[in-house]
Amino acid sequence: MQSNITLTMIKPDAVKNNYIGAILQKITSAGFKIKALKFTQLTTDDAERFYAIHKGKPFFEDLVSFMTSGPIVAAVLEKENAVKDFRNLIGSTNPEDADEGTIRKLYAESLSRNSVHGSDSDENALIESRFHFSEREIYNY
Repeated sequence: MQSNITLTMIKPDAVKNNYIGAILQKITSAGFKIKALKFTQLTTDDAERFYAIHKGKPFFEDLVSFMTSGPIVAAVLEKENAVKDFRNLIGSTNPEDADEGTIRKLYAESLSRNSVHGSDSDENALIESRFHFSEREIYNY
């Protein structure tokens, strides 16, 4: 099943460094439509549920702590081949390995503070979008 949506979160490091506008500009310039947008802060429970797939891994507690350390921007994005195209736009998880011009190469601080989240599959894009937004908050235009 292919979906034309994906979810992104601009993480606390990028919010703190005032990169929200620049990152959103890169996203829209790459042809993505913003279907929903929210400035919020995850609670510990939120972060643990969102990243439950990583529970038990050595980095889980640090990830939860980081993702609750400040506000985030969550957004549902739409474009044909949204997940694949967005993963290409954000670049490798490790910014040192990311291609020039990608969001992580430009704005990430490190492997663990990598500026943005992007859904890794069409299935997860739907799950993650519904985690952050109700159906009425995702606009069709």
